[in-house]
Amino acid sequence: MKKIKVLLPLLLVLMLTSCVSVRVASDYDQQADFNNYKSFAFYKTGIDKAEISDLDKKRILRAIEAEMLAKGFVKSDNPDVLVNIFTKEKERVDVYNNWGWGGFGWGGFGWGGWGWGWGPGWGAGFNNVATRTEGSLYIDVIDTTEKELVWQGKGTGNLVTNNNIEKKEARIREFVQEIMKQYPPLAQAN
Repeated sequence: MKKIKVLLPLLLVLMLTSCVSVRVASDYDQQADFNNYKSFAFYKTGIDKAEISDLDKKRILRAIEAEMLAKGFVKSDNPDVLVNIFTKEKERVDVYNNWGWGGFGWGGFGWGGWGWGWGPGWGAGFNNVATRTEGSLYIDVIDTTEKELVWQGKGTGNLVTNNNIEKKEARIREFVQEIMKQYPPLAQAN
């Protein structure tokens, strides 16, 4: 019974953190005229340096290509812009101090024996430790004429690290879609 009390909160933590959406930010060159960009290609030299598996690179590039085509871009051997990617990841350690029973804690997140929530709690506490991998995907858009970065989008969120390929592909598509919602910048969009 004690193992169930320890495992249930951990499972809830993992389920909740895996459902967290992608946090997105972007930046752009205000001097760039995004209305002039109609074609794209991938910047192979930069993409080759990305420290992820070739399979994940393919997944990311397919998702970016789909987004660019949906925005009216055409893929070209003589593009207006080059698209580059790079990634960062880090292990996050979450420690949950369990104060009480019945699922409620005091102060911040309190993880009790049978659930979670806010509010007062009583009883002896114990700690649960959970690790998760948080990743960031950067998408760069480079003006080929000026050879300058004109837009960068970044998505950060929890990564799917299990062996479920369908979930991994869906999560990659989610990252790319959320990032690409901010391209082109609204100030420059048609």
